[in-house]
Amino acid sequence: MSNPVRVTIWNEARHEKSNPTVQKIYPHGIHHTISEALTQLGHVHIRTATLDEENHGLSEDILTNTDVLFWWGHCAHGEVNDDTVDMVQRHVLEGMGLVVLHSGHFSKIFRRLLGTNCSLKWREAAEKERLWVIEPSHPICAGLGEYIELPHTEMYGERFDIPTPDELLFISWFAGGEVFRSGCTWRRGHGKIFYFRPGHETYPIYHNPEIQKVLHNAALWAAPSMRKRDSCPNTQPFEALPPPPADIVSAGIQQDASQL
Repeated sequence: MSNPVRVTIWNEARHEKSNPTVQKIYPHGIHHTISEALTQLGHVHIRTATLDEENHGLSEDILTNTDVLFWWGHCAHGEVNDDTVDMVQRHVLEGMGLVVLHSGHFSKIFRRLLGTNCSLKWREAAEKERLWVIEPSHPICAGLGEYIELPHTEMYGERFDIPTPDELLFISWFAGGEVFRSGCTWRRGHGKIFYFRPGHETYPIYHNPEIQKVLHNAALWAAPSMRKRDSCPNTQPFEALPPPPADIVSAGIQQDASQL
């Protein structure tokens, strides 16, 4: 068996400090609940990081040794340092996987990588959500039934301002009538990105075993097959080239002279 997938779970971790409802559901933080669930499902090695840690709990060394980064944020997207966003973006382009959760759709890193507003409609009315699995053969959907039903959740509605996903895995229907593209994948550079909508902090979404299964599957799917930093080198030909025609050489000399 291959080595465990090295997962870093990043959480803004602000609501757990200020909202009694969230404190009751996630007494040790959303990141801790996800960490426990993924650890129990196996074949992962977990570390966690939060916004208020030094350097947001992230560093060059930590990201170099992270196969998949999970990202949960909501009320403090603007407090994430741009230098950290630059660093995370570079690691994704080099091959690190990124799993963006729920309101992380408005995070700096997600909007940077997708290049759009990532805006949507929303409503918090504790309504039912039916999360339809539309690609049951995809690794992220492994072990799931036809749908996941969440009795109480926050609604996200279309239009979701994202680039057309490489793969659309889940579509949500809400009791109020809206639908939403709730599970989408993209590739950026050498890295794989998965966005998964469920996870509002005032509902026990991450305690749901089916949601936990999706997150575990996503960690295994997003793990890199390679890590590579691309560059733009000037390179020599593989084969010997004939000398260019004299008129081409002469035209090149004249063009260079005109630029002096």
